Amino acid sequence: MIDSKQAIALENEYGAHNYHPLPVVLSKGKGVHVWDPEGNKYYDFLSAYSAVNQGHSHPKIIQALTEQANTLSLTSRAFYNNVLGEYEKYITDYFGFDKVLPMNTGAEGVETAIKICRKWAYEKKGIPEQEAQIIVLENNFHGRTTTVISFSNDPDARKNFGPYTPGFIKIPYNDIDALQEALKQPNIAGLLAEPIQGEAGVVVPDDGYISKTAALCKENNVLFIADEIQTGIARTGSLLAVCGDCTCAGNCERQPTYTKPDMLILGKALSGGAYPVSAVLADDHIMEVIKPGQHGSTYGGNPLACKVAIAALDVVQDEKLAQNARKLGNIFRDEMNKLVEEFDLFVKVRGKGLLNAVIINDSPDSDTAWRFCVALKDNGLLAKPTHGNIIRFAPPLVMTEEELMDCVEIIRKTVTQFKESK
Repeated sequence: MIDSKQAIALENEYGAHNYHPLPVVLSKGKGVHVWDPEGNKYYDFLSAYSAVNQGHSHPKIIQALTEQANTLSLTSRAFYNNVLGEYEKYITDYFGFDKVLPMNTGAEGVETAIKICRKWAYEKKGIPEQEAQIIVLENNFHGRTTTVISFSNDPDARKNFGPYTPGFIKIPYNDIDALQEALKQPNIAGLLAEPIQGEAGVVVPDDGYISKTAALCKENNVLFIADEIQTGIARTGSLLAVCGDCTCAGNCERQPTYTKPDMLILGKALSGGAYPVSAVLADDHIMEVIKPGQHGSTYGGNPLACKVAIAALDVVQDEKLAQNARKLGNIFRDEMNKLVEEFDLFVKVRGKGLLNAVIINDSPDSDTAWRFCVALKDNGLLAKPTHGNIIRFAPPLVMTEEELMDCVEIIRKTVTQFKESK
């Protein structure tokens, strides 16, 4: 096995430099821990951007993966396979929709939802062809495809990648008045939203924002499209983040009574990090606009992906990961707020469930958050800055309270050392 120095050198020489990783190389993962080639052990507090909610190498998911890989991995959709229908029934029952369109990656899921929304607008709502508009929210993150960056306001994602795709209206996040005004514009087909903005720094909206948004969309015959690629599948303390904005307060365990979106986009933890799997779910009156030959993917709905996704969702239910995320998230935010009170390094803590962030007391242009994450790494915990001065904390949902408190002590120790070294 190559060592960390060699691994970094190879990536730097032969790989496109489209990421800026922390100086750590990962070679093994199990549960909430990862190891580097030298055998150093770390707590994973990023979970592959919430793809590994079920923990690294979960035995049930890996068993499903290996058994199906040894049987049949890919047929393409040129033929039926004996697993896809089982998966489609399972996931639609699980989340309470009539139909699912399976894809592979989160960005593909978003692109799929946009296509379905536009086709529905022309064929069901009667919007003139080529004139549909979709409302999006400022500081969104839905991927980095050409269409998606067209409505991003991240200069790194946009600059020198134009011309951009038209058909989107951008409004402020968490602003019902702005939404009401946007809905007055002609030819509005849908609204695409992250219930909690993860990449923007774990920005949580006001109570009731999501339910009010869904209600306004319904009043105006506009499709409410929820991008739960990062926030869904128990990460925020309920099955979906939209569940947390309803009367059940996230206490439901399976298919809840919640602010049901017209379309739901899932990815990341849909496979527990074992294989690329994404999905778009909607009811018949929306999904029926897609006909043969109008959308698809060679790998979408392959038997391997289907078996992995079923196992991954089983784990979420069987191990009560939503409830664990809710409980540990409350503890974690309480502990981080103690650090806000004791030290001047952290300014604010925000989040829901086990999707949380701390704001560093420095400008977004500073390297303070980066240096703090390097110091955390040296003490055995891996996290990553976003937007300069924000650090996202999102451990696997299989974490125990004892492990969480161990991590809190690592963060406390690092804050103390970091303060002394300034």
